[in-house]
Amino acid sequence: MSSAVAEAPVESEAIQSYLVTFMVRRFDPEVDAEPRWVDYDVEMYPTDRVLDALHRIKWDVDGSLAFRRSCAHGICGSDAMRINGRNRLACKTLIKDLDISKPVYVEAIKGLPLEKDLIVDMDPFFASFREIQPFLQSRSVPDKGKERHQSIEDRARFDDTTKCILCAACTSSCPVFWTDGQYFGPAAIVNAHRFIFDSRDDEAEVRLDILNDQEGVWRCRTTFNCTEACPRGIEITKAIAEVKQAVLRGRP
Repeated sequence: MSSAVAEAPVESEAIQSYLVTFMVRRFDPEVDAEPRWVDYDVEMYPTDRVLDALHRIKWDVDGSLAFRRSCAHGICGSDAMRINGRNRLACKTLIKDLDISKPVYVEAIKGLPLEKDLIVDMDPFFASFREIQPFLQSRSVPDKGKERHQSIEDRARFDDTTKCILCAACTSSCPVFWTDGQYFGPAAIVNAHRFIFDSRDDEAEVRLDILNDQEGVWRCRTTFNCTEACPRGIEITKAIAEVKQAVLRGRP
C-alpha cells in the first residue's frame, strides 16, 4: 500500500525592486546651447543594468533620449558612457554594483565631439585606429592550402591586445586625449601592439615609425586611466610601455 506524501507549498520570494534616480546629461543641438542634467526615477531590480534603465526611459518616459547600443552583452562596445564619473559599458554595469542611495549620473564619454545626449562623434577615434594600419601585412606567401604557423609562445605575446572591442572607453578616459585631439590615444596603440608583436606580420617597423611621432606613444603619461577604464581587462598601460620599448629598439 502506497502512501501519498503531501508536499508543502513552496512560497516564491518576490525579488525586491527599487526606485532609482538617474541623472542623464541631455543635449539636443537643435534646442540646447549647452548640455543639461535631467532626472528620471526608474523602477529597477538589482540584476538590471544601466542599459535597461536607459531603455525604460526611452520607451516609457521620453522617446527623444539618444544613445548607442547593439549586442547588450559587452562585445560590440557601442554603449560606452560615463557612469558616476567612470567610463563603463552600460550593458555591463549592474544596478547592484552602484550606490543607489544617491542619484546615478550618466553622461557621454569625454574628448570626442558631442552629437546628441549620450552619442559622440566617433570619426576622430576611428581615424586614429585606421592610421596605425590595423591589419596583418605579410610579405611571405604560405604554401598552398596551408596556414601561417605560430607557436603558443608567439601567440601569447599579443594575446591580451586582441581583446579590444573599440569601445573608446580607454581613449576617452585619457587626460592627454582630452587636451590634445591629435594624440593617437590608447586604443589605437593597443591595436598597433596587436600587430607589431604578431610573428606573422612583416610591417612592425612601419607601425613603430608611425607611433614614434610627436603625437604617438611618447604622449602617454602613464596615469593608468585607460587600464582602469577597459571593460575587457586589457593591460593597456603595459602594452603602451612595450610599444615604447620596441620603438627604442627599432623592432618588436
